[in-house]
Amino acid sequence: MSEAPPVIWWIRRDLRLCDNPALQEALRLGQPVVPVYIYDTEEAQLGAAPKFRLGLGLERFAQTLEAMGSRLIVQRGAALDVLQTLSAETGARHVVWSRLYDPAAIARDTQIKTELTQAGLQVTSTGGRLLFEPWTVQTKAGGMFKVYTPMWKAVRGRVPDALIAPPSQIPPPRIWPDSLALADLELGADMHRGASVVAPYCVVGEGAAQARLQGFMDTCVDLYKSERDFLDHDACSGLSENLAWGEISPHRIWFAAQDAMSRGDAGAEHFLKELVWREFSYHLLYHTPHIIQSCWRPQWDDFPWQTSSNADLIAWQRGQTGNDLVDAAMRELYVTGRMHNRARMIVASYLCKHLMIHWKFGMEWFAQCLVDWDPAANAMGWQWVAGCGPDAAPYFRIYNPDGQREKFDPDQIYLKRWIAEGQTKPPSTARSFFDAAPVSWKLDPSAPRPAPIIELKAGRMRALSVYETHRAQTSSV
Repeated sequence: MSEAPPVIWWIRRDLRLCDNPALQEALRLGQPVVPVYIYDTEEAQLGAAPKFRLGLGLERFAQTLEAMGSRLIVQRGAALDVLQTLSAETGARHVVWSRLYDPAAIARDTQIKTELTQAGLQVTSTGGRLLFEPWTVQTKAGGMFKVYTPMWKAVRGRVPDALIAPPSQIPPPRIWPDSLALADLELGADMHRGASVVAPYCVVGEGAAQARLQGFMDTCVDLYKSERDFLDHDACSGLSENLAWGEISPHRIWFAAQDAMSRGDAGAEHFLKELVWREFSYHLLYHTPHIIQSCWRPQWDDFPWQTSSNADLIAWQRGQTGNDLVDAAMRELYVTGRMHNRARMIVASYLCKHLMIHWKFGMEWFAQCLVDWDPAANAMGWQWVAGCGPDAAPYFRIYNPDGQREKFDPDQIYLKRWIAEGQTKPPSTARSFFDAAPVSWKLDPSAPRPAPIIELKAGRMRALSVYETHRAQTSSV
């Protein structure tokens, strides 16, 4: 153990040892390293499922650090106050962290960097969460990209930073600062009885994430483009969960997909495009941060969506709309903390267009329920479907859930997996929804299915009429 003052490594969404520029910077200084997780206001505002999944990730990462002779220091409070106190307590004169890109995190981190620097500390922030920092990707005119395809063309030939091997050791300080136990934070408390239902579906930790990537590249990537939309197939990587918490870097995924392309796997390039779609969402979040709270296109701010909670919204949230595919998807979300990507588009379209409910209600519900919640991807996805976002789906694209079911779940395998009512012996997946749902919802798997809350054709015609009227009004202004 060294007598030198330690470096504080502030851990946020980077729960990994490989490909971690912040950790690499901390080690480069040649001093002891104190890994710190801070439960501050921003963390406390996470939804129930993201907070729960974060807790699982932190627990696994703490075990990883302990196996290397290090440990995770857990603190609660305003991040600036905690870092100042730790600096005074340990003698640390250097703090490192990897960047976050949502406006609240940027504001917090900017203030912290200013305050600590003025106090004489060195502060280093690094990349690592994205392939390319948002300000390094520009149009030929030097501006931001507002459409995905030109951005894809601009970056597909770029090479991201090289992979970083895990360290052989993380030098510990002579004396460790005090720490809370992770259990003291009660990160899973808001899940209530749903925690035990969702937990088995989580694939937690850096090792599991790398195994998940390898398994996908070995067995699924070749058919990714042709099979990914089928709800009853397991053709997606599932890596959004691990990317959300930094248990794997996008760089490692990028290089694996490039290798798959070089060996001729047909779906590899399409998979890379999806990874760059994530980059595009962060590009937009950084340059136009209002995307997470208001319509990206200002002319949509007065669109007549319903803007208060109502019975239709509650039915949608609880998987009780009476539309089989919508309800199956919403139950998958509640049981697993995730939802098939095709299903996400369908349920979003149904909420915003068939039910004419504001996209923010859907975005906020997903923020409560997704273990792979990501602020940029969630906002971008909802606005894309609603029609008010960048590179949005045309306003007249209204997914028909029944038509989507016939095309992407022709044998009703997905429906039977998640809808218990009407089945003599429903599978455990379908029954689990009733174990996870709050008792106050008073749901019964033996009850008959609810009648549809709206007829699909009527909902579509209503939406098209409202959208056409709005389009005419805004184009004449």
